[in-house]
Amino acid sequence: MINKINGLDTCQFLPSTVDLELLEALLLPEDATYPWNLADQESEAYFNQLEQQFECEDLLAEDLTGRSQDFYHNLDEIWSQVYHSKTDHDEQPSKSLKASLDSAFAASVPSSWLNAIAQKASEIINLEQSASEKLVECVQALLPNWGTDDLLVLARPFAYSMRSNQQQNLASIISNIENREWTGLSEIEQAKVSLAIAHYAFKEISSLQEES
Repeated sequence: MINKINGLDTCQFLPSTVDLELLEALLLPEDATYPWNLADQESEAYFNQLEQQFECEDLLAEDLTGRSQDFYHNLDEIWSQVYHSKTDHDEQPSKSLKASLDSAFAASVPSSWLNAIAQKASEIINLEQSASEKLVECVQALLPNWGTDDLLVLARPFAYSMRSNQQQNLASIISNIENREWTGLSEIEQAKVSLAIAHYAFKEISSLQEES
């Protein structure tokens, strides 16, 4: 009998890690025991404690919801103020430019033409483009029958003037169309005048930016 016992593999009787963990979990004391007897006085205290805990959680949730709504509302107001401030700042040069172009050219050039040049010049003044490309982009929508390459050729004298800070003789160009209807001008005359006004517009924007 002793020999049989000695011959047994004792390793098979050793508890596994899983068994030990399960035993440990069973032996751990519980933080709170559920009161199965509802008539017990301790049951009432237990449920009162749970109710207070839930009320606190509800109040906390309501407080967080209210605070988050206030936060996003304030954030929307701040963003709106920043947006309108930036919009007003961005529109100011355009408005001033339109007034300047109207004052200088309204007698000879349609107001819609001047407004279109002023708007486009304000939009592209800071783009990474050559002076010729900016001038052409300012007037291209107004001159649909003109190709880009042809307009670039006409824009060269004005582009050179922009790069060298030399003043192109705008007065002589405008004097050629005085006392004439805009619709009576040839397409090349309209193109030259438009480029001259675009050149003037860029000069005005630069002056406005320096002042601000």
